[in-house]
Amino acid sequence: MTSQLPPRETDHYTRLPDATVVTTRALLTARENITDTIDARAMMCLHGPAGVGKTLAANVCLRDLERTRGEEVCRITFRARPTARSVRHELFSTLGLPGEPPRHPSEFDRLLLDALAAQPRTLVVDEAQWLNRETFEYFRFLWDHPYTQIAIIFAGGEGAHSVLRKEPMLSSRIFIWQHVTKLTLEEVRQVIPLYHPVWAHTDPVDIAYADRHAAHGNFRNWARLTAHVITALERTGRNHPDQEVLRWAFSRLG
Repeated sequence: MTSQLPPRETDHYTRLPDATVVTTRALLTARENITDTIDARAMMCLHGPAGVGKTLAANVCLRDLERTRGEEVCRITFRARPTARSVRHELFSTLGLPGEPPRHPSEFDRLLLDALAAQPRTLVVDEAQWLNRETFEYFRFLWDHPYTQIAIIFAGGEGAHSVLRKEPMLSSRIFIWQHVTKLTLEEVRQVIPLYHPVWAHTDPVDIAYADRHAAHGNFRNWARLTAHVITALERTGRNHPDQEVLRWAFSRLG
């Protein structure tokens, strides 16, 4: 089956050229947690603020499992608050089921349960902060069925964690919770020179300055800042950023 995970070149915000996935503490933890969740055919919640690398961590780890173990990964993303009906239709499409979607919910549920019982799969539900109690409950219903062979990874903002925690029937079924946080200053000093060549020879004092004033330990902020720094270096002919270049880049970030 063709992978449903996004291609590697989309891992970084704005498809930043030459950016590298750095093995951070959070990424190592996610790899271990996702592997253990799949082995147990369980459910996991990977949550945290926007831009800290939740989706990237899930995609990197799941690509490895697709390649090394042949795990079939089905990726589902919601951009607005879905209903149980829209979850059914999204799963119908994601699973590549033939024919037309059934009209009646009971028939639709039977079709999905049969498909999810046919072979082991991992469902990755990205942007899970859009889910509400009803839609989380529908995923629980599918997972709870004795014959389905699914692991579910919910990846999303703090809203996903809040909804799940409020419902004991749901939260008690989450096998692993992982809270992804921003990089500490020490992690920034270690990670950012490896993240992109533009930072490889930058003074650590300037990297700390950039983090304190603009990036704040957030990978998406670092990607945006890096893109603007590259533009500044190209226009000025400089080899690496200094605080003058950084201040110009800061002015574009708002």
